[in-house]
Amino acid sequence: MSEKSAGERRTGLLNGFAAYGMWGLVPLFWPLLKPAGAMEILAHRMVWSLVFVVAALLVVRRWAWAGELLRQPRRLGLIVIAAAVITVNWGVYIWAVNSGHVVEASLGYFINPLVTIAMGVLLLKERLRPVQWAAVATGAASVLVLAVGYGQPPWISLCLAFSFATYGLVKKKVDLGGVESLAAETAVQFLPALGYLLWLGGHGGATFASEGAGHAALLASTGVVTALPLVCFGAAAIRVPLSTLGLLQYLAPVFQFLLGVVYFHESMPAERWAGFALVWLALTLLTWDGLRTARRAAQARAALAAAGAAPLSGGAGVGAGDRAGAGAAGKVVAGQPAPLADALPAQAQAQAQASDSAPEPAPAPASALDAAAEGARSATGAVEA
Repeated sequence: MSEKSAGERRTGLLNGFAAYGMWGLVPLFWPLLKPAGAMEILAHRMVWSLVFVVAALLVVRRWAWAGELLRQPRRLGLIVIAAAVITVNWGVYIWAVNSGHVVEASLGYFINPLVTIAMGVLLLKERLRPVQWAAVATGAASVLVLAVGYGQPPWISLCLAFSFATYGLVKKKVDLGGVESLAAETAVQFLPALGYLLWLGGHGGATFASEGAGHAALLASTGVVTALPLVCFGAAAIRVPLSTLGLLQYLAPVFQFLLGVVYFHESMPAERWAGFALVWLALTLLTWDGLRTARRAAQARAALAAAGAAPLSGGAGVGAGDRAGAGAAGKVVAGQPAPLADALPAQAQAQAQASDSAPEPAPAPASALDAAAEGARSATGAVEA
């Protein structure tokens, strides 16, 4: 590895840690906005995110996508659906954090890859390998254990996981870059959010102007909190392998879980530990299977390349053994999904696909596994909503 490429990789890793670290530590930010309620915080996030992203687009002068989008009613409709789904996701997450449910919120992003795979099977009729089935079954068992522990299903976790998976599925169909999609979605959200804030102010319920300049500045900074991790992720996506991003994406829910237990002192009875242990086992199976599949596909490609580069003997062509070996390697490649797509845990996989400057992964069938984290290149990033 050259010094330049090593330096680029280090820069990418630092940006990746910064992006996922910010998403993981964001539960520390939302309580700072009290006494504003979750709905007011949500509305400010929508408004100020649009302000921030429009300023960014003005700097880079990237507007051609907007005219093209306006001429495509179907994509516009999908943008509206994506904006509605992510509104639910953002709102539930902010409410959960400020209501003392940080651990349960983190669980939503732990189980999101498993929900995504289940949606792929149910909605897109995808086929899973045995290890993937085992991971999904283990994840389902964890939900049952947690439901017994809570006395009811973990609704916050399920709402966050399903809304984010649905968001990613819709975003896959829209096919816009991260900054552009954030601009389009917040443009849809802007007028309803601004109208709500004006209504709230007219009824004396707004805190923006009544709690001092510091509180107003914090509410305005929700736009930066939404977009800055996205910028860092974009810098990471073009510099580090997709499999590395797939592993880094677990940092955020891990940080959120630790904050919930250590900082916010949320209770963790034995049944909750058991449920989380099952989730982590499922994710371990899923990640191991993806990395194993990627490694096998890479070996098969190397075998094909070696067979193709072998010199011909006496003009008679390649021997039967060579042909058989190349054919077997070809079957391995043909029998596997695109290795980069399969190596990633659900969210980070589509993030790098959506990055404007990220290299294109090998072709793969459109799937909910690809789609689930398309939103990670948007306003929410990988796991923070």
